[in-house]
Order: sequence, then C-alpha cells, then structure tokens
Amino acid sequence: MPDAARRLVVVNSTPIITLAIVDQLALLRDLYGTILIPTAVRREIEAGGPNRAGAPQLAAAPWIRSVELRDPRRADLLSDLDRGEAEVIALAQERDADLVVIDERLGRRHAKRLGLTLTGTLGVLLKAKREGLLSEVRPVVEAVRQGGVRLADALVEEVLVLAGEGRRSSA
Repeated sequence: MPDAARRLVVVNSTPIITLAIVDQLALLRDLYGTILIPTAVRREIEAGGPNRAGAPQLAAAPWIRSVELRDPRRADLLSDLDRGEAEVIALAQERDADLVVIDERLGRRHAKRLGLTLTGTLGVLLKAKREGLLSEVRPVVEAVRQGGVRLADALVEEVLVLAGEGRRSSA
C-alpha cells in the first residue's frame, strides 16, 4: 500500500464503475487505502439498482467511505457539473484532499482551476503498473473498452506509451 497511510483521496463515480467493470476496483484500495466519496457519488452508483456495474462492488468495499459535505453550498457553486462531480470537487476542497480521481473533462478542468491534484482511471492503471500491481495496462484498457467505456484513441496511445507498451511516433 504505497501512499495509503499519508494520502486523502476523493473519487468520482466513473472511475469506480469503470474499475468495477474490469474487476480492478481493489487497485484503489491497494494504491491509496481508504478512499472517500461524497454521498452524491454513492447515490449515482446505486441509482441503477443493486446489480448495476459498480453497485455490488461498492457495497462490498468497506474501504470506500461515503461522507456528507460539511457545506453543500460549495458544490452548488459548480452548477455546470453533475451533482456527483460537483460534490467530489467540493469534498476535496473541504478535506484538503491530496488527490482527486475524476475522468470527465469539465470536472477535471474545474479541479485544475481550483488547484486540486488529479488523476483519472487511466492514471490509476499507470500507477498500478509502476507499483507492480499490474503487469500490463493494455489488456485492462482493452477490457474497459469492451465493457462499453469510451476512450479517445490518442489518450489510450499516450497512456500505453507512458506504460512502456505503446509506440512513440517518429515525428
């Protein structure tokens, strides 16, 4: 558990669902220990019922702690985001989080603007490989895509290059 004792990590619903789809949700625990999600993220994951991707895994993961915002108005200020993303950013600010795991472009833009340190699902996979928790990123990325998650080709190629599994262009 490399950073678990020292890091406060807040995670959005998409990374949880995506990692659950490919049976890799435990990477979050193995990399960071206990993680926090705001209640809106829990509601989003559970909204499709107990068998929706991510819901059973969330129910079986005591290391994912759902917490209420101290000041919900902070999330209200991020009205152009869905509620889960807004609460992730607000919670990260409230708790002075070390890391935010969020995939959606607009949410990432807000997080960067607010000075939050962030990564996404593919960043988690890269870190897992660097820490020896995954031997290869490519098969997991392929499984993510087969599971119905859209990933831009350029982003996938960049991640595979960083993982030492892709081709660098000769431009």
